[in-house]
Amino acid sequence: MPSLTDRSSDSRRAGYRRFAALASVAGAALALAGCAATSTAPVTPGQAQAMTAEERKLGAEAHPQLLAEFGGAYTGTQATYVEQVGKNIAVQSGLGDARSAFTVTLLNSPVNNAFAIPGGYIYTTRELVALMDNEAELAGVLGHEVGHVAARHAQQRQSAAQQNSILGAVGAILSGVLFGNSQIGQLGQQIAMQGSQLLTLKYSRSQETQADDLGIAYLSNAGYDPRAMATVLQSLAQQNALDAQMMGSSNQVPEWASTHPDPAGRYSRALSVAEGKPGNVTNKDTFLTKIDGMMYGDDPKQGVVEGDTFTHPVLRFEFKAPSGFFMINGTSAVSISGQSGKGQLTGAAYNGDMRAYIQNAFNGLTGGQQQITDYTVQSTTVNGIPASYATARVNSGNGSVDVTIFAYEFSKTQAFHFVTITQAGNAAVFNSMYSSMRRISTTEAAAVKPRKVSVYTVRSGDTLQSVAAKMAYPKYQLERFLVLNSLASNSSLQAGQRVKIVTY
Repeated sequence: MPSLTDRSSDSRRAGYRRFAALASVAGAALALAGCAATSTAPVTPGQAQAMTAEERKLGAEAHPQLLAEFGGAYTGTQATYVEQVGKNIAVQSGLGDARSAFTVTLLNSPVNNAFAIPGGYIYTTRELVALMDNEAELAGVLGHEVGHVAARHAQQRQSAAQQNSILGAVGAILSGVLFGNSQIGQLGQQIAMQGSQLLTLKYSRSQETQADDLGIAYLSNAGYDPRAMATVLQSLAQQNALDAQMMGSSNQVPEWASTHPDPAGRYSRALSVAEGKPGNVTNKDTFLTKIDGMMYGDDPKQGVVEGDTFTHPVLRFEFKAPSGFFMINGTSAVSISGQSGKGQLTGAAYNGDMRAYIQNAFNGLTGGQQQITDYTVQSTTVNGIPASYATARVNSGNGSVDVTIFAYEFSKTQAFHFVTITQAGNAAVFNSMYSSMRRISTTEAAAVKPRKVSVYTVRSGDTLQSVAAKMAYPKYQLERFLVLNSLASNSSLQAGQRVKIVTY
């Protein structure tokens, strides 16, 4: 959540509105998620219609905003490699001189995601790249996104784009389940439970199918193993199942693949489409060598989640989520979720007036369309930090709920706040979190280290358990290791085999 240091909530909202306006005109499209009824135009690999000047212009305008909201561009040798693979596979689309027509960006984001916008802008996160097993899978993901551009899927979803925007720290933590179909409930349904880092414009089932097919065709034409599209979908499903297990959730639909047909059906279909097509290159060893050393998980500059604790070494604070809750660190906010409530920690412009700050936070929850006014601001001190808070009871389509703003004054020009929602009368479930906020020392801040992908060569006598024990996590070491390497619990390791582990 780096933007807490330099961007007010007003400037963030303005940025979201600007991108939403671009999206409504350009049909700026996005993550592989969703379904709706719409048609797809046929397109043959190598014969796509050239991108227009207007598409390039709108993409160029949206690109800097997307970088800002998705953690920025990850730089270095891994980024150069991803760009090279992306441009090479884009050539298969026939969209002009694809190597110069496409901009391929590796995002510094700890969520599994990939998306594209008109004008030839293709994105994938470092987390998703780390999940892949070989270069063919990387080319498949990027080829799928190229397929969306070549088939003009975003433009076909223009009407949907007019109703969607980037999710972020605009106080969008209100639960649609609790608020029903009210204005607040509609806002609440937008919560980004995977780190506030998704675009909400959704492709149709037929568009996703077509992009899969184009990606498979591009792979085959480039000499890659066309089955890579299926195997990366399978890895995503397995990763999401593990995430759900660690979070205590039953939701097992991957962000990147949360469309109809379901992930299992999509994997099976992709495998069937790839059957019999030429191509066998995977470049696994090259891929592993190239991604060795790439950052994995949270970037300490944006704050780090460790179990129930969030620590921001740059902003110098730390807090703990309530027992049974889990956290996801986003670009502009930290999301906190559990069975009995949801919340976010974010920041906004502050001029020393805490009452005005809390009022603005409440107003920001609905974008000014519905005022929340029935509350009383109270002052306190938390671990030496001046703080103020207020709870408002709001009527929803499914009964009353309590919305709380709990704000901390770190200086006369800097404040952060939690905004939480619970069923009426249950607001105290977050009290332990509010009281856990504290400043951290220089020594504590310096102790926060980034994780990275490390490629390990299996030695004689190594087992799944012994190698998994090298993973830099206190829990789920074996499960993480298996998913990261597409291994099963009964797999065996061979001396000389190269596998991915996560280290400090």
